[in-house]
Amino acid sequence: MNVLVFDDNEKLNEAGANIIVSLVQTNPRAVLGLATGGTPVGIYEQVVRMYKQGLVSFRNATSYNLDEYVGLPEDHPESYHTYMRRHLFDHIDLPADSAHLPNGNATDPDAECAAYDEMIERSGQIDLQLLGIGHNGHIGFNEPDTDLVRGTHVVTLAEETRKANARYFDAIDDVPKQAITMGIGSILKAKTILLVVRGADKAEIAKRALTGPITTDVPASLLQTHPRLTVLLDRAAARHLS
Repeated sequence: MNVLVFDDNEKLNEAGANIIVSLVQTNPRAVLGLATGGTPVGIYEQVVRMYKQGLVSFRNATSYNLDEYVGLPEDHPESYHTYMRRHLFDHIDLPADSAHLPNGNATDPDAECAAYDEMIERSGQIDLQLLGIGHNGHIGFNEPDTDLVRGTHVVTLAEETRKANARYFDAIDDVPKQAITMGIGSILKAKTILLVVRGADKAEIAKRALTGPITTDVPASLLQTHPRLTVLLDRAAARHLS
């Protein structure tokens, strides 16, 4: 595990973007695992800046997003399809048919989950998986439970997760109750994992995930088992780490 702590969030964003861009520069056909939420926004801004400077091209790359809400239209302002277009896809040269997200409106969600796993398998191993972490330790939408699902699946979102995401909606009742998410097994198959944690409110869960016991009560703690895990934290998120 390689843990890096930053006093300046811009430096954190630059470091995250450099990791992504360096991979694609070295391997233009890289398979990227992408995340949404507030955590990666600054990193995506830096990736777009480097693309516009002519430092990288994504035309031969492929991406797979971690998750998508169930029941939101793809063009809904808070769908993850819209999020990715807003923050990344509309600003780089990644071909539209190479950018993949789960279909949260599939008529057969289980078949959609199986098809998503098959697409990832056909693309080969994900080279770099970008992750944030929820206040309860979820990664993707893999919520704490006695058992964790290995592959892509439909999950019922914890109330804590829905409350945390309610800031993006008009009211908590508008937050979907389910999502499709890559499973823990899919995440851990990635060659390299890049975990980004920001804010004092994430300090306690960061400590539990990175230094506590490995347990399904804190899904992110399973990242401790990964041989190539890089963690980027701001100073507030790292305050409980030695």
